[in-house]
Amino acid sequence: MARFTQRRKKLSSAVRRLGADAALITNFTNVTYLTGFTGDDSYLLVGAGAEVMLSDPRYTQQLEEECRGLDVAIRSPSGTTLGLVESVVKKARVTRLAVEAASISLALHDRLAAALPHVTLVPTNGLVERLREIKDRHEVDEIREAIRLAEQAFGVIRAALRPEQTEREIAFELEHQIRRFGGAGCSFPPIVAVGARAALPHAVPTQQRVGDGDLLLIDWGATARLYCSDLTRVLVTGRISPKLERIYGVVLKAQEQAIASIRPGVLMSQVDATARDLIAKAGYSKQFGHGLGHGFGLEIHEAPRLATLSDRPLKAGMVVTVEPGIYLPQWGGVRIEDDVLVTRDGHEVLSSLPKELDHCVVD
Repeated sequence: MARFTQRRKKLSSAVRRLGADAALITNFTNVTYLTGFTGDDSYLLVGAGAEVMLSDPRYTQQLEEECRGLDVAIRSPSGTTLGLVESVVKKARVTRLAVEAASISLALHDRLAAALPHVTLVPTNGLVERLREIKDRHEVDEIREAIRLAEQAFGVIRAALRPEQTEREIAFELEHQIRRFGGAGCSFPPIVAVGARAALPHAVPTQQRVGDGDLLLIDWGATARLYCSDLTRVLVTGRISPKLERIYGVVLKAQEQAIASIRPGVLMSQVDATARDLIAKAGYSKQFGHGLGHGFGLEIHEAPRLATLSDRPLKAGMVVTVEPGIYLPQWGGVRIEDDVLVTRDGHEVLSSLPKELDHCVVD
């Protein structure tokens, strides 16, 4: 429980810097990050000398198992969550309450304001999310396991790839293999795209067959217990044309140079520019329309972002994807994605799948 206690202490300090007495955490993922609780429909009050989970009778035993040492307030079967919040906040003598603006609805905000007329609600953004940007050793270990599961599942898929397989079948099989190897499942619905459909960065798997194109793009990830992974590879399923070889080479070089630039203190926008400038010089600036990468952890898309407008420095402990791409309608697309940890003196590429361009389908 020590790591969760430490996270709540950091949050309490941030709340005091805002001039609030306490924070009401209503984002369920943030509640998990701060407590280890894996359920939902529960809030957390932190500050004013109190740390209280607010939940309902369904989770009484689960809270005892997962949140040992943390005060818990359970509403009665006839009570309401709002009534429980009102009671706990008043008991803690909070006069200024920070609330998560991105999580709390306008309706709930208004109901809280009406129930707590003598409490000032202080909207906040990214209060816990900024803490989540920096992964501790436990989190990195969970991410490593999620990557291992994703890579094992991909190995099975790649070895068994056949022309008659469809995009949907491959997506379903990825989920099956991740669970077979002990994971909780895919960290997001896999993107599986044959041939020209790979020009869609977020292609939804269809009945298109592997043998209908010369390339297959797979973007997938695994969830180990709570933490995610996120990878992309392009497989050759037909002829390696000069065009495919050229575009793949540009994307691979852009990715390698961007990864090489990652270290503490470097602006996120500079890492993005490293890849973007190389792709632009090759004549494909308009064909790379998304950011270079994003953070991930408890969720598949978290802060920080490697993007043009992200003028913040990287810090040790951040884990990001690096995924440049080139997408040509009616032809296809190439994206290569790996997961990278920012270390004290540079970076570590956590994923290890080969990236050479070779044929992988047996006719």
